[in-house]
Parts: sequence; structure tokens; C-alpha cells
Amino acid sequence: MTKQRRQLRRVQVEKAPRLGLIRPTALGFTVSAWLHDGQTPEDYEDVLDKLAHAWRVHSVRLVSWRPGKVTLAATLLDPLETVAGLQVMADGLLRVRVGLLDNGNPYVIDFRTVPHWLNVGATQSGKSNLANALIKGLAPQLVALVGFDLKGGVEFTPYQARLSALATERASCARLLADLVGIIRSRMELCRQHRVKNIWHPRLPETVRPMPIVVLVDEMAELFLMADPKAEKEEVAAVATRLLRIAQLGRAFGIYLFVCGQRVGSDLGPGVTALRAQLTGRVCHMVNDDETAKMCLGDMDRRAVAAARQIEADRPGTAVVMGSDSRWHRARSVHVLEEEAEAAAEQYADLAPSWSLLTGGPAIEVGELNESEIEEFAEPDLEDLPV
Repeated sequence: MTKQRRQLRRVQVEKAPRLGLIRPTALGFTVSAWLHDGQTPEDYEDVLDKLAHAWRVHSVRLVSWRPGKVTLAATLLDPLETVAGLQVMADGLLRVRVGLLDNGNPYVIDFRTVPHWLNVGATQSGKSNLANALIKGLAPQLVALVGFDLKGGVEFTPYQARLSALATERASCARLLADLVGIIRSRMELCRQHRVKNIWHPRLPETVRPMPIVVLVDEMAELFLMADPKAEKEEVAAVATRLLRIAQLGRAFGIYLFVCGQRVGSDLGPGVTALRAQLTGRVCHMVNDDETAKMCLGDMDRRAVAAARQIEADRPGTAVVMGSDSRWHRARSVHVLEEEAEAAAEQYADLAPSWSLLTGGPAIEVGELNESEIEEFAEPDLEDLPV
């Protein structure tokens, strides 16, 4: 017979923490707090605003934790007050520094780490400015750029010299998406021939490695809105299905999405919700409704939604970002004039491959993908090493 004695005692959750040493940083200081019995890191995340007021600092963030201990970082002044003097610059293949994070680190869009991004924001919030910064940073890189501009082409036409293809109406978008599905098919066959699961695998020879493609989509809602459901239902369904398949398989074959929209809601249809689930990177500028903020950040962190709704209208370029570290940050992108992005597109126009070269010519077979093909390449590859 085994006897077990248990001793129960009261646990006081609301109890002042035991603080460690205060260590100065460039923007403020960090301090560790030892958790009492019954406390969790979430208890501290719920009172970060209270701590900021109590410590008379701009903000307090929980930056790391381990069992029994959390580390808090306090920022004395807002580092995003101005980003003047910073420059958009390429930081490696498919990496662009576009601004500054609230912790003082560079604000980086890295498609190799986070392959697909959702960028939302109201008019004059900085949404289009971020797309301009991306074009300026990607223009000197050996990547192909493809544009979907549902504003009639007014957003991306100035950069057409650097674009390999540009679609300005939903019908042409459907055809261009079909071509991208065809590119996925051809790259699937290439990977099968070399017994690899993605184009970045070390066993794939550099001589046959295909060029990565970044797809920029402006006004995503226009792809799904239907004025006449009877006449447009099939076209919208084709666009939604092809875009979703590209998002699901694009990472393995070097096709990356950057999807922008003023408003994104579940009322646009189930295709939007399914696509949102594939877009890991999230950027939420100032928005006019709660639904868009929740659609962008709600499935990630409720605190990020509250932070996004507090962005001031007089701070264009400011956004709440969730990227590779699975934590949300306030960030601000560098102001990029349209003329700067256009000049970069003209300067590096010779780097833009022709669309016929990317698709393999008119003989390429374009069609839908079956489930077996999706399952073969959708699983993550543990041997996916950076080039």
C-alpha cells in the first residue's frame, strides 16, 4: 500500500513581484520579475499598461519568459516618433528593411522566413507606402515581381518597368493566377526530378534553380466582391481557389504573396477567411472598423487588435506587425515617395524577366492541382536550408 500526503495552502495571485536587477538599454531598461505560486506570464501581460503608468515610461513589453521568471522591457520615449534619416534597403535575398520597430530593431519584411503577408489599412494610413518601400527594396534583387492592381492600374503602373506581369481587372487576374498555377506545376516536376521538396534545397543545382516570384496584390476585396452573383460567381470562385492554392504551395516553389486591402472582413466570403489562414505575416495600419483589425490580428493576439485600434491618424506608416517571432510589435515604415520607387523600377528594369520566360513559353500546361499534389509538397521540409 502506497500512502501519499498532500498539503494544501492558499495561493495569492495578486502579489507584488520580486524584481531583479535593472539593466539599462539604448531605449530604456529591462528588469526581471520572479513569479509567485499561481502566477503566469499572462498575468503580467494584462497589466503592462498599468506598469507603464506606474514607472512613468512610454511603454512596457514582456520580451521573454521561462518557468518562474519573466523579463520586462521598458521604453522611456517613443522610438517611432520619427523615422527621418532611415533608408529602405535590401538586406539579403527577399529581405527588405522598411522601417523601425518599437524596440529599436529594424522593421524587416523577410519572405524567406515568413512567405506570405497580409497588409491592411485605411486611406492615408501608410498601406500603399509600405508596398512602395517593398518595390524599392526588391527592385535591385534577382526576383520577379508580379502585380495585381484592382484600382485600374493606378497603384502599380508607375512601376511596370520592373514588373514581369500586371493585371488590372478581375478577368485578367484570373488568367494571371492560372499562369502562376502553371508555374507551380512546372516547378513541381523540377523538384521531382531532383528528389527535393522545394527549390531552395541544397541538392538542387544553382544552374536550374528558378527565380523567386513576389506577387503584390492591391485591393484584395475587389477580387471577391460581386455586383451580380449569377454572372460573377464562377469567376470569383476561380480567383479565390487559385489564389488559395498559390498561398498553400507557393513557399516550396519560390512564389510569395503580399496582399493589401483597405477593408478585409468575413462578409467577403469564405475564400477570404481561408486565404487569411495562409498569410502568416500580418501588418495592420490604422483601420476604420473593428472587423478589419480582428480579421488581420484577432486570430493571433487580442492585445494586438487593441493596439491597432489605438493608432493615431496623424502617424502615417505606423502599424502593428506580427512576423517571424510570433510576437506583435508597433512599427513605422519609412516614407517612400512614388517617384523614388518609380526611379528604382526604371533603374533595375533590366532585371525583370519576361513573363513568357517565367511560364516556360506557351506550351506550359495550366490547370488545377489535385489533392495528392498538394499533400506531397505542402508539408514543411526540415532540410529547408537558406541559400
